[in-house]
Amino acid sequence: MRPLPPSLLRSSLSLRPRFYLQPSRAPFPRLQPFTTYSHLKTPPPPAPSTTTNRGPPSTEETQTDFGTMDVFSNTPPPTTAIDACLSDGFHLDNGVKIGGGSGCLLVGGEAFGWRPWDAGRGSGMGRTVNKKGQWDVGDGAWGLLEVVWPKPDLLILGLGPHVLPLSPETRRYINSLGIRVDVQDTRNAAAQFNLLATERGTEEVAAALVPLGWREPKD
Repeated sequence: MRPLPPSLLRSSLSLRPRFYLQPSRAPFPRLQPFTTYSHLKTPPPPAPSTTTNRGPPSTEETQTDFGTMDVFSNTPPPTTAIDACLSDGFHLDNGVKIGGGSGCLLVGGEAFGWRPWDAGRGSGMGRTVNKKGQWDVGDGAWGLLEVVWPKPDLLILGLGPHVLPLSPETRRYINSLGIRVDVQDTRNAAAQFNLLATERGTEEVAAALVPLGWREPKD
């Protein structure tokens, strides 16, 4: 292949476009500092309303009367409902008073004086707490539950001012009678008995309550 003559080579180079980079004369924009509004204060909250007037009563017939939704509003509480828990006994809703430091056993709509600490077992006579800190009484404390029929489905057990764990032996014996047990302090146990006995009836729910003032004898 023969090379191009110098005259043709110069003419071909002259046909190429020429580009030149020229420096820009426009100045760069200056960055403005951030504007802070720390001097601006948030407006104070609106003052609370001084009136309880909500306008005229509504005449709509679709309003909900929540009082009519209480299905137990017309159901009288059981006569053995706990009216007051005392340090040495209990007052029932039917006017019966259990005192002398005795507890109460509520079964089948009847109230009985109850002294489980006299039954004895691992805790010993006159005591209800064993060496492991568990509430433990002898089987004789539940003699009434053995003979009653029909037996309640649930026994609410109130152990005084504080909740204690129930010993496996005591829980096992109560369950062997076909009765479930719920352990609470006496105040909450009494309130739960009043509620559940109203809803389910005294045939289904029983309670065994220790007075609030019961204290374990000192060694």
